[in-house]
Amino acid sequence: MWLGNGGKHKSMKRYGVLVFGVLWFLSGSVWAEEALDSTLAQAQKAYEQGQYQQVVDLVKPLLKEASFPSQVSRLHILALASLGKTPEAIEAYDKEIAVTKRDDEPLLRQTAIASILPLRSDMREQMRGAAYTALKEIHSDNVVEYLEQGLTDQTGMIRALVAEALGQSKAGQRSKRFREALKDGAGLVRATVLIGLGQSGDVKLVPMIEPSLRDDQHLVQIAAARALYELGHKQYWARLEQGAKSDEGYERGAAIRAFGELGDRRALPILEKAISDDQPSIRAAAIASLGKLKDPESLPTLKAVLFDHLPAVRSVAAFSMGYFEQHQVVTPLTRALADSNSGVQAAAVASLLRVGAPYAVVKDTVQQLLNEQNPAVRSGAVKALGNGKGQEVIATLMMALNDPLPRPRIGATRALGRMGDRTLLPVLKRTLRDTDEAVRVTAAAAIVTILDKEIGI
Repeated sequence: MWLGNGGKHKSMKRYGVLVFGVLWFLSGSVWAEEALDSTLAQAQKAYEQGQYQQVVDLVKPLLKEASFPSQVSRLHILALASLGKTPEAIEAYDKEIAVTKRDDEPLLRQTAIASILPLRSDMREQMRGAAYTALKEIHSDNVVEYLEQGLTDQTGMIRALVAEALGQSKAGQRSKRFREALKDGAGLVRATVLIGLGQSGDVKLVPMIEPSLRDDQHLVQIAAARALYELGHKQYWARLEQGAKSDEGYERGAAIRAFGELGDRRALPILEKAISDDQPSIRAAAIASLGKLKDPESLPTLKAVLFDHLPAVRSVAAFSMGYFEQHQVVTPLTRALADSNSGVQAAAVASLLRVGAPYAVVKDTVQQLLNEQNPAVRSGAVKALGNGKGQEVIATLMMALNDPLPRPRIGATRALGRMGDRTLLPVLKRTLRDTDEAVRVTAAAAIVTILDKEIGI
């Protein structure tokens, strides 16, 4: 009986040790889970506060675990992108999706946008410009807050670029900071804001615009008159006509460019006369506006300008002919492919592709331009290809991604984003690893552009 009780006592003791071990294990698991939750909460808070290096430092040890929540990986990827370490971010992203073999589109979109934002504060003006140009390519309301920072940039040209981007969307046009830029110290910025307000269609903005008719810069006055005309105040056409006769080149050019945007055929005689202007820039502006008006009566004039002695004027004429019907312009544009100037050739390529000419018509010219030593010529060819569509065009653009210099690669990447679909995502993700920062932010914008397209559209 005593032995039995002793056996029972030993059994109970072993059971107690087992229970204690299980409880200890469970308590350790709970502790580990609580520690993980605490670290994640700290990392999330650090991310929201913009402390991206702290996020990386916090989550890095967690990534060594065999199994970790996807939130750990997401924070790591986004923090790397926000630090400007885009190649590392996309490498971490590829590891994250290696199991599913399928893109996590929301995460990819977030990563792409996050990779653009750091360059807005770069010391180099060209890099800030590249960042805001990339954001301009993304036609989404949720980039407005990122663009707004650029309205305080120290460079007027970048502020004008940002104002143009904001003026292209309803959300941007409603932005308080965008409207406040009517008081910007640079006339070009004020004029750009006015143009965006005019395109809004919001007649309630008229009282806000009218004071700019008395701005001390004529360029701004012309922009105000154009905006008011677009908002239904047709009497300001007279102010535009007056501007087209001004002795000041900036005012004259602004008025002539406005005529092309407004689409009023009353401008045709004025533009026809301006083609004989002494200033090449005015002649070019008049030619561009004639093209946008798309009046068949202007075609003889445009065809004649293809023989202008200045290549810059000829190239604008070639590009402007791309607004017409294919049968109206294919012959003179095909002739322009043999022009002695590469800029005219590229403009002819762009227009032929826009009017729907087969790629075979321009293929030889494109290959010749892409083989030129001058990177500006190669960039012009890539930009021209952006006016086309189809697999041959896309294949040529993909080859241009291997150009030794960044500028052609930037143009090719931007064009692929505009015309491509989700099948190009692997190529663009590879381009996020490019050695040049401007190429990388352009690729990021291209990815977002593609992801924002409706499937099947």
